Amino acid sequence: MKKSPSRFAPISDRLSGLGAAKWAVHVEGLARAAAGKPVTFLSIGEPDLPPPASVLDQAIASMRGGRLKYAAGQGEQVALDAIAAHLSRRSGQEVSPDQIVYTAGTQNGLCTALMTLVQTGDEVLVPDPYYATYEGLVAATGATFISVPTLPEDGFHVTPAQIEAAITPRTRVLLLNTPSNPTGAVLSQNEIDAIGEVCEQHDLWIVVDEVYADLTYGAPFCSPFDRPHLRHRTLAVSSISKSHALPGFRAGWIASPPEVTPRLVLVAEAMLFGSQPFIEDALAVALSERHPEVERLSAAFKDRAHKLVSAFDGSTAAIARMPEGGMFIMVDIRKTGMSGEEFAWMLLNDHNIVVMPGESFGKGGAGHVRLALTNEADVLFEAGLRIRKAAEDAATHH
Repeated sequence: MKKSPSRFAPISDRLSGLGAAKWAVHVEGLARAAAGKPVTFLSIGEPDLPPPASVLDQAIASMRGGRLKYAAGQGEQVALDAIAAHLSRRSGQEVSPDQIVYTAGTQNGLCTALMTLVQTGDEVLVPDPYYATYEGLVAATGATFISVPTLPEDGFHVTPAQIEAAITPRTRVLLLNTPSNPTGAVLSQNEIDAIGEVCEQHDLWIVVDEVYADLTYGAPFCSPFDRPHLRHRTLAVSSISKSHALPGFRAGWIASPPEVTPRLVLVAEAMLFGSQPFIEDALAVALSERHPEVERLSAAFKDRAHKLVSAFDGSTAAIARMPEGGMFIMVDIRKTGMSGEEFAWMLLNDHNIVVMPGESFGKGGAGHVRLALTNEADVLFEAGLRIRKAAEDAATHH
């Protein structure tokens, strides 16, 4: 009997198993909280502080004013102008609106960028640990995900040598994330330039996720897109999800060399065919004005990071480093003899604290857990002390 062809394209097979398992501890925590248990969540990077009132006011005014029709596929001019001006200010070099594509958040931007650049048979290099959705983003394109190991001892900073060692004739893209989720690593200008040199030698595209660009703690942010000699090979992706505490807006962008823009637009239009004009108007206000709420948010995360790290001061069983940026702290619990996965389940079962296992972010996260700074400083400090004690108890029995 003739074997019938599969009724599905291979994309869903490639994506199966790349989602739910990583979030299992978080999902179980949600279920327990719904059942009335007192659970402390340190798992998800969702800003808990209010967004700028003026941005919400603009969204409402635009809706009431009839900005509800179809939007341009590349983005509304007001949004493209605001994003270009924002990036011009940041880099000190002119960025033109014809280098910008508006996207439905950073994830949609990364998906659009990768779909435009790679296909089955190509390879994408990703420093490990990496954000949990990256494997799925690469798998969706059909390209092969190649993780580039980094070391906790280096603060999880990827080196040019580590990238060089992973390159093959099939490598097309280096996918960077600075400031990094989950590690908090922020690549310096010297590091970006050295990594860029490797990409130049091997003619690789650089796709960089910059969603935490505005949340750095003493380490200055540097984008390869802002380096004049790397802009022609860089696609910089970001949004106002974290910086302006508006993840539900799904308002982001890709900045790229001008000749790449029309190709990105074709892919973006196949997916969404334009976005919500009233949200694009609100994004323009978000990026064009100073907002006290944004400044408060950045200061609060820095304060929380210091407070949470201080809970681990002097501990040998649970080591926490101050992140250079972002909304997370990686805690090294290798001295307990437990995996991050085992330790995270133990924290949930015995202490009602929900954290993310380091292994959810690749092999490089093994023996770590990731804590989100999305709680008041005192709550974080208290949870930190409980996590520290749990680690120390586990280490003495190890």
